[in-house]
Amino acid sequence: MAWYPGAVKMELQPESDSQAAIRPTQFIVHSIVAPWTARRTYEYWRDSTNLESHFGVDYEGVVGQYIGTETRADANAGANRRADGTGAVSAETASNTSGSDPWNAKQIEDLIAIGVWLHKTHGIPLRICRSHSDPGYGYHSMFSQWSTSGTSCPGNARIKQFKEVVFPGIVARAASQNTPPKEDDMPTPAEVAKAVLTYDGVISVPGAPPTNPTWTLSSVQTEILKRVDKANLTLAAQKQTIDELVKAVATLAAGLGNLDPAAIVNELRAAIESIDIRLDVPDA
Repeated sequence: MAWYPGAVKMELQPESDSQAAIRPTQFIVHSIVAPWTARRTYEYWRDSTNLESHFGVDYEGVVGQYIGTETRADANAGANRRADGTGAVSAETASNTSGSDPWNAKQIEDLIAIGVWLHKTHGIPLRICRSHSDPGYGYHSMFSQWSTSGTSCPGNARIKQFKEVVFPGIVARAASQNTPPKEDDMPTPAEVAKAVLTYDGVISVPGAPPTNPTWTLSSVQTEILKRVDKANLTLAAQKQTIDELVKAVATLAAGLGNLDPAAIVNELRAAIESIDIRLDVPDA
């Protein structure tokens, strides 16, 4: 037996154990033509008749379940249990005493929730029954085979709601629950790299123009490379100057002969002063 987790279990005995098993293929909704609570409906099935439904749905949003959905209930005449073992699950809903009022919002929500559970639990297909034996969803007066003496149940207002609100609600909710949530696509390595390099939140390089206290990583890299290039130019200029000094000293030493130390110093100073030394490096 299957019991709906959203219902208050009010098991009817001996019916729950003694009545035949079914394979549920339909869900049929009714109006009980009385403003009863789910508990009062249970008491009526228990004390006053040998008929019963699987569920009772009252005005306050309480759902009572009286028989497991894999056991026959006797509210649907020829749809209770067929020769092939299939049968309908039934739900009685509280109404006014003429069965003319519409379902309220709580009842609609309960019927949708039960309908979705039946689809997920028993595989009842998400369609309105096309014949009295066709698997799907329906209401009591839809086919004469579902009533021994004819009926207008659940009433015109509720039939309209079934077609326009309840059944579409079952389909929509069941479809949303059957569809796995879409996972976000993983970013590519290129997208990750671009996001990191262009994220504006890196502390700027000391000494950089104070136009923005935080830079992108790519801007920091650019600034560092500019400074490296400038340092390399400075080193190249220094090397050239040193090379020229070495040449000048070598030339001077070759021509000094027997000059005294003071003369060597004077000649060296004059040679150094004659070299055009340029260490200024233009900004990149």
